[in-house]
Amino acid sequence: MPEETQTCPQARPARRGSLFRSLYAQVVIAVVAGIALGYFCPHVAVTLKPLGDGFIRLVKMVIPPVIFLTVVTGVASLSDLGQAGRLAAKAMVYFLTFSSLALVVGIVMANIVRPGAHIHADPATLDTHAVAAFTARAQAHSFSDFLLNIIPDTVVSAFVSGDILQVLLIAILFSISLSHMGAKGHAILSLLKQLTQLVFGVVRLVMYAAPIGALGAMAFTIGRFGIGSVLHLAFLVATFYATSALFILVVLGAVARWNGFRILPLLAYLREELLIVLGTSSSESALPSLMTRMENAGCAPSVVGLVVPMGYSFNLDGTNIYMSLSALFIAQATDVHLGLGQQVSLLLVAMISSKGAAGVTGAGFVTLAATLAVVPDVPVAGMGLILGIDRFMSECRSLTNIIGNAVATIVLARWEGALDTERLAAALSGRISDTQADTPIMTGAGTVSGSSPARAAPSPSHSS
Repeated sequence: MPEETQTCPQARPARRGSLFRSLYAQVVIAVVAGIALGYFCPHVAVTLKPLGDGFIRLVKMVIPPVIFLTVVTGVASLSDLGQAGRLAAKAMVYFLTFSSLALVVGIVMANIVRPGAHIHADPATLDTHAVAAFTARAQAHSFSDFLLNIIPDTVVSAFVSGDILQVLLIAILFSISLSHMGAKGHAILSLLKQLTQLVFGVVRLVMYAAPIGALGAMAFTIGRFGIGSVLHLAFLVATFYATSALFILVVLGAVARWNGFRILPLLAYLREELLIVLGTSSSESALPSLMTRMENAGCAPSVVGLVVPMGYSFNLDGTNIYMSLSALFIAQATDVHLGLGQQVSLLLVAMISSKGAAGVTGAGFVTLAATLAVVPDVPVAGMGLILGIDRFMSECRSLTNIIGNAVATIVLARWEGALDTERLAAALSGRISDTQADTPIMTGAGTVSGSSPARAAPSPSHSS
């Protein structure tokens, strides 16, 4: 289909509205209130867990149609289906590279800082019942099972279960079939574009409940586990957060700088999504909003529709840092010495077992159990040492994951020449109004607002 060539409207300063009408401010207040409630009234706070769970379920409810419609309308609008294949291949190379790099960073930091060296826990005295449920789930977490699970039993079952990769597979098949229909498929594509606008309208309605969900989830976390559960393992928590920050600011920051943008303005641009993830400990809670933000930042919908869902299963930088760091922490805490060869083996196992870990609370813990089960030198029962603080580490995992996927989306859009660099600069500098920032562009997949992204020149090192 011919691509519209419109000029980007003159960016104008964001209008300053009431602070308390901002979703960002509301989520901040909710998180602070949840922490205070969990600390001072833990018995009341734990009863608020359904608020957080309910919000996450609301978001997961809209994820399948968001992914399906975005991918189908984006890919079907492409004049060359080979472009989608090239994008998927580039995305996989990017994901494997930086996921593996995250594992290496975690191992290096664990060897330098050695957060578990002072604990000296006896493996024989560890409670295996505390982690039994996670190890049982990990037994079915093999790479072959993950590959087979991509194929749903039926088309409908993929939407019922909400599995991201299953929905993505169906969307790709439908988009290829639709693109081959030629002129006959134009009416269907037009209808799907209108449905896309409808679904993103539902997403905006759901996000009004974000402060309530953040309040309930944060109150439950503090009330159930208590801040004291962090203090006795504060060194590990601090090491994990510092390692993740190092990866974001140095590694992802260098990638961002090389591709023409800076990481700190990106974090400021995604502040609402990051606060929602912080409050709910789930990166999936911000997936639809992240897709909208990336389109508003100038990334083509076809790129966003493929890269973001794939990244939620293959580009889990935070989960990988957590896995390598926690595995070596357990080894150090139980006085198990791992040589270089054993650490390399651990790295290779983690590279495989981390693929397909969902972006939901507890998935990293299950993946860690699957990794340790294949490396018998480290006792799986040692996971009980970090069970009480896993919820707090889950927040950092999810934050790092969503930031990594945001960077990947912009980078891959630039490599594909599908990035409006002027709009990206306007978004990251705050020169796009709140109304514009909350409305998806949907160019190529159905225009809602704004203009078609101008094709940016691809990176010299990736030009054909």
